[in-house]
Amino acid sequence: MVSIVLASHGAFAEGIKQSGQMIFGPQEAVEAVVLTPEMGPEDLRAKLLDAISTFENQEEVLFLVDLWGGTPFNQISLLLDEPGHENWVAVTGLNLPMLVAAYGERLGDVDSAADIAKAIFPEAQGGVKIKPESIQPAGAAAPAAAAPAAAPVGAIPPGTVLGDGHIKIAFARIDTRLLHGQVATTVTKMVNPDRIIVCSDNVAQDDLRKSMIVQAAPPGVKVHVVPISKIIEVSKDVRFGDTKAMLLFETPQDLLRALEGGVDIKEVNLGSMAHSQGKVVVTNAVAMDAADVECIEKIASMGVKFDVRKVPADNPENFDAIMKKAKSELAAQGQ
Repeated sequence: MVSIVLASHGAFAEGIKQSGQMIFGPQEAVEAVVLTPEMGPEDLRAKLLDAISTFENQEEVLFLVDLWGGTPFNQISLLLDEPGHENWVAVTGLNLPMLVAAYGERLGDVDSAADIAKAIFPEAQGGVKIKPESIQPAGAAAPAAAAPAAAPVGAIPPGTVLGDGHIKIAFARIDTRLLHGQVATTVTKMVNPDRIIVCSDNVAQDDLRKSMIVQAAPPGVKVHVVPISKIIEVSKDVRFGDTKAMLLFETPQDLLRALEGGVDIKEVNLGSMAHSQGKVVVTNAVAMDAADVECIEKIASMGVKFDVRKVPADNPENFDAIMKKAKSELAAQGQ
């Protein structure tokens, strides 16, 4: 695994490391090195070398730095010029899209700091956007445009069989927030879908929420927001036989309706269910009420396997244990 050093003036590197963990989960071989007012250049160099000494892989090191020309960059630049550091690479302009892209690249088979640097450059640039869009300078990366309704590209006549005629549901998730940073970066990198389909009657009727979800689309992936009846229809449409889809459900009740309508889902990631009045907290990301427990048990009885975790880097929770906890705490509240 390529090792990563985050370097900055002040606590920025430490803060963005924490932000990256919120989106991508805990990461190995990542160190934050900060320049404080009382430090000189040699002090910073010593801290950089101390950080690198903790890595198992000291051959491939990627430095993500705040500013070109600042003291952190200058000291790193000197290190890069030393013999034996030919595979060390630095990228400046550190931002959160850059960091999560770097983490995503490490999920795959990329074992070169240079390859990761090349891959994250457009992600870092593309993360700089302005709202309202009307004042964004010409030539800058534009926010994602609204996606069309879920349908194959082009006017494909009904009944045309593409592939084997069955949509490929590569990943399904229950998440109150639907498409957000953790899903758009971490999960999408892992699944690599052609389309992300948000399946919700509520959101499909809410133009503002729909627009916000579409704008959160990761680069190169189409995002659609459809009612449950539409995903049932799509799942039976032979024109989607070449489509690899990631399905996002706001509630377990929406998922159950899709399953009862014939959508073929074998496993679902239970990622996040927000707490509200009447719900009990069963994990750091999942809260349930009695209706949720009943619905989830019905889904499980249909042979669907639950993978309970917020992000792929988390260890999965024990499904039976969290259901037992939910029932016990709801019973204690008289539900």
